[in-house]
Amino acid sequence: MDSLKYDEAIILAGGLGTRLRSVISDIPKPMAPVAGKPFLEYLLESLFVQGIQTVILAVGYKWEVIEAYFGSAYKTMKLVYSVEETPIGTGGGIKLALEKCKGNKAFLLNGDTFFDVNLKRLIESDVADNDVVLSLKKMFTFDRYGTVETDIQNRIVAFADKKYCDEGLINGGVYLVRTDILNEFGSTEKFSFESRFLETGCQRCKLSGVVFEDYFIDIGIPEDFERAQIDFKNKF
Repeated sequence: MDSLKYDEAIILAGGLGTRLRSVISDIPKPMAPVAGKPFLEYLLESLFVQGIQTVILAVGYKWEVIEAYFGSAYKTMKLVYSVEETPIGTGGGIKLALEKCKGNKAFLLNGDTFFDVNLKRLIESDVADNDVVLSLKKMFTFDRYGTVETDIQNRIVAFADKKYCDEGLINGGVYLVRTDILNEFGSTEKFSFESRFLETGCQRCKLSGVVFEDYFIDIGIPEDFERAQIDFKNKF
């Protein structure tokens, strides 16, 4: 197991799974069964093998289901629950979880996507003044994701709305973040991390990106949820 300069990670695990109601119900989206295991277990295993010591689970909807299954640890990793009592958006949930971090930087993952990235590469590409380092994935012939524009120094200069693209870079949902980046927001303020912080703040914040070619899947729609059943059975 590798050791990392930063050993804390947050997983956004409070999703309702609205678009998956036809295949799952009454459980948080990250607990959706994929090839015989909760999807969240694959994320935890990926963090474990890369040397993460503490995972903060940003939870809300039916979070007790997650706690009942995983408890306070996954193997030797400590699990901490950051409970969103009322819906406060991805930004509010992240801010609440960041308050539980002990270091000055931490990893952040979406709980409904799996992007098999090497966390060390995010650290290696980081510079002292970065607020956020994003994992980026090159996609072809798609319309369900917005795109990310970078300059020659890999700084992120713009985010574009969802539209059909022959090819483009998308936000892969794995980040290295400064743990104080959301201090300007109120403790219970409801806001979107993506639109309110990243997209509107890319000109004033220092955001950079790293392109990975590794396996990526978003289980947020039934078609990809079904594809994951096959992929994870064969790959993980």
